[in-house]
Amino acid sequence: MTENHKKQLEQQLWNIADTLRGKMDADEFRDYILGFIFYKYLSEKMEDYANEILSEDGVTYFQIIGSEAEADYLAAIQEEAIEKLGYFLKPEELFCEVAKRGNGNANSFILEDLTSILRSIEQTTMGTESEDDFVHLFEDLDLTSTKLGKTVEARNKLIVQVLNHLNKINFELKNHDRDVLGDAYEYLIGQFAAGAGKKAGEFYTPQQVSKILAKLVTVGKDKLKSVYDPTCGSGSLLLRVAKEVKEVSNFYGQELNRTTFNLARMNMIMHDVHYRKFDIKQDDTLEHPQHTDMRFEAIVANPPFSAKWSANNLFLSDDRFSQYGRLAPASKADFAFVQHMIHNLDENGTMAIVLPHGVLFRGAAEGHIRKHLLEDRNYLDTVIGLPANIFYGTSIPTCVLVFKKCREDSDNVLFIDASNEFEKAKNQNYLTEANVQKIIDTYENREELEKYSHLASMAEIKENDYNLNIPRYVDTFEEEEPVDLDAISAELQALEADMATTDATIAKFCEELGIAKPF
Repeated sequence: MTENHKKQLEQQLWNIADTLRGKMDADEFRDYILGFIFYKYLSEKMEDYANEILSEDGVTYFQIIGSEAEADYLAAIQEEAIEKLGYFLKPEELFCEVAKRGNGNANSFILEDLTSILRSIEQTTMGTESEDDFVHLFEDLDLTSTKLGKTVEARNKLIVQVLNHLNKINFELKNHDRDVLGDAYEYLIGQFAAGAGKKAGEFYTPQQVSKILAKLVTVGKDKLKSVYDPTCGSGSLLLRVAKEVKEVSNFYGQELNRTTFNLARMNMIMHDVHYRKFDIKQDDTLEHPQHTDMRFEAIVANPPFSAKWSANNLFLSDDRFSQYGRLAPASKADFAFVQHMIHNLDENGTMAIVLPHGVLFRGAAEGHIRKHLLEDRNYLDTVIGLPANIFYGTSIPTCVLVFKKCREDSDNVLFIDASNEFEKAKNQNYLTEANVQKIIDTYENREELEKYSHLASMAEIKENDYNLNIPRYVDTFEEEEPVDLDAISAELQALEADMATTDATIAKFCEELGIAKPF
């Protein structure tokens, strides 16, 4: 029942997105439709909670409007809602009421009301614990944008239409697993990513890759004290980790892009992660890290491939980089992200990061850092080669590196070549459930499979001068079947005889027609 409801909900929400599709770019109407869904979610959550509080008095949230005790009720409910939910909405500010006002008559104008309500949600959190999680959360919903319509009336008409469509959907927050709506929300994010091209990599990691990273850092665990993603995008990786264990106590993340940062916070709340259990910051992770003094049990990341960073020499005295003696090059920050994450990794923790293949073999500063990680620290546990063309916006093959500070198998590194195990879709390749499970089983059992995985000793890696290029360790070469030259010769002779017969037939026809032969 839950799965059917989720699929139905996904389709309904995607159909509503059609209202805005064609009027603006995918990443722009994404912000509007996801923002309105989020507002509806907050409203239903608020109404359910208020009705729960008021049940002892035998009234509902809407029934207190106009009563003598309305002010007292609202003050008491606001105090409890801010503590429990982190925000507050009055009955007349709820999504269903605004949608009803907009749909009440043709001349109903709701844009100013809606703008005021969204601002009010943020203001109710000021000075409270939840302020950081709600401040500027709706800043991308610019209801004055001419992209919604050239005139105020046209913009109002479109927004009324969208709210009306959404109002017909009952999220049924009390009757379904809490992940149903959250997963439907993430389905929408994935659909937008599929249409966003190169920009998609900024906010979304393909689901199957997320699943691999999440499973890698949770092997043998059913609870996590903390999970961290230094380039968290929409938060999908953090939330995917939570699906692999019974409980995650706290979620931490950092994101550079402001719009994506807002999306991550919404995604957390839509998945019913309490505001006290997540801490998402907005800033440049390498230049201005926000969780430097913290250590995390699980770390996952899909950072921007070979991004630029300052590589300022001042970072040589930064605890994240100082022990290596070299900084990642300014033109390729891949190892800077690795160093940053290792600094934040707890002694009993596991981290998994997606990177371009170049980190496995590039020399100079990167070769120096790679050697330090292997020879001096012995933190690298596993190298996994993924297929090409499985990420949005890039077709390059990628790899996953798994690091642990306290490794159970410290005398070897597991290499897995999963680059040839995938299915083809119209525009890109994808990993099946069986592909994912084979990677995880091989990782968990640390087994050697012919043409798929190899346990390389540290001596073997040293012999290769700390070059981690996967073909050096996993031989996937397929011998071609020997060619039978006698059979080929016989085929050629038969072909020659067929051609002679054909030529004779053509010559006969030409003679009968009285024309010259073409040969």
